[in-house]
This record gives sequence, C-alpha cells and structure tokens, in this order.
Amino acid sequence: MTDETAPAQKPKKKRLTRLQLERRRMIMRSLGAGAAVVTASLVGWYPVLKRVYDRLRPPGALVEDKFLAACIKCGQCVQVCPVQAIKLGDSDEGYGLGVPYIDARAQACDFSCDAVQCVLACPTGALSHEIATKEEVTMGVARLARPDSCLAMKGEGFKGIVQGPDFEGMLRYEEINRWEPIRVADHPYDLELCDLCVRECPIEGAISLVAMSEGDGEHRFVPTITDKCVGCGTCEMMCPTEPAAIIIDTEMSLGETS
Repeated sequence: MTDETAPAQKPKKKRLTRLQLERRRMIMRSLGAGAAVVTASLVGWYPVLKRVYDRLRPPGALVEDKFLAACIKCGQCVQVCPVQAIKLGDSDEGYGLGVPYIDARAQACDFSCDAVQCVLACPTGALSHEIATKEEVTMGVARLARPDSCLAMKGEGFKGIVQGPDFEGMLRYEEINRWEPIRVADHPYDLELCDLCVRECPIEGAISLVAMSEGDGEHRFVPTITDKCVGCGTCEMMCPTEPAAIIIDTEMSLGETS
C-alpha cells in the first residue's frame, strides 16, 4: 500500500493530568448540586404557588403571602390553642411544611376562647394583634356547598351524636360550662328541625335559618350566612351530614389579595 492510499491517522487525544481530572469532577459535582438545589426549591414552592392546599389559617392571619413570609413555624399558636384546633403543615406541602392551619371539619377554631390566645402567642405578627379583634377578624366565610344534603332544607331533624361517638372535636356549650370545652360526642342532640349550624355558632347574627316557603304546610329552611361570619368553622364541624353540607371558604379560595 502506497503513502497516497494509506488511511489518515487520527490525532491522539491529549491526556488530562490528575489535577485537571479533579477540577473537571469538581465542576460537574457543583453543577449537579446546583441543579438539585434549584429543583428542590421549585418542588418546595410548587404546592405554595399553585395553592395545592387551600388552608384555613388561625384568626388574625395576615394575607396569605405575607403570612407565609412572617410565620417562623415556631408552633407557639399550636401550644396555646385550648381545643388543639391548630395543626402544622406536613412535608407534602413543600414550603408550607410547619405552617399552622385549621381543619374545621376535624376541629373548628374555638372563637369563644378569651383573648384569642394564638394571636397573643405569635412572636412575629403573622397572626396580627391589630386585626384579630372579634369585630374585625375574618378567617373565611361559611357557604352552603351541598344544599341537597342539608337537613334543614329537607325539613328534617337530627337525633344522635354529631360525627359519631368516636369524634374528638371539642366545643364550648354555654348552657353547660361556658369556660370549659367538652367533647361534642358527649353532647347528644334530639332536634325536631336541625339547626346545629345556627344553634352552635359563636357569633350572634352570623347565620340564620330562613323559611324557604310560606303557607304550604312544609317547614323547610335554608341556612343563610351574613357578613358577620368570621369563618371559624363551627358550622362545618357541627353539620351532621357527611360530608358537611356547609363548609368554610378560606381567604385564598375567595381570592383575597389585599
């Protein structure tokens, strides 16, 4: 074979020194770590930005964005709540982990508690002392979400224990002891017409039963919410239907931004 027909030889790759190899590995590790941090940040913010969890915040809470910025997740509000209504966000809530919220169906805010103790315990103002008076505080607004299941709208009564004998929810009954919450399961009802959402509401005039019709011999009523409602969740907790006919719309779901 002549020199003209011989295949061209590939140039030999330059071998990296040990120091250059270490530098390359370090750069790759740094890039990988940076990507992991960015990904983790996006994953953490996703449940918050997309509002995957529409949480009812404790009384006096700032607007959601400001609340999340101010809350240091110290848990002081949890410790002082007399009915243990306040819970902390779980790990699947991203940066909502450790942020206080209330599940009204499981345990409503004890809005009859004196001095709104969670607000007094908050060290940062995430639960504001300025807005958490009983005239101004608004956690959310009650809404009749399932009118077809409402017993009052059917003209039906209720006899038994709200949410069953194993329910651990607590409520203050003024006719028993205004100062000491007791288990709802220890207080059975026997009502000719269900009016639990009105009967146990701690805010006078926040909700009432309005007759659906007159003169037809039927006694059917629709729960009607007024602007006095603070969204404490007592009506949702005390609704005897499953799921609850009346629920709380939070400030997030209502689109509050100011």
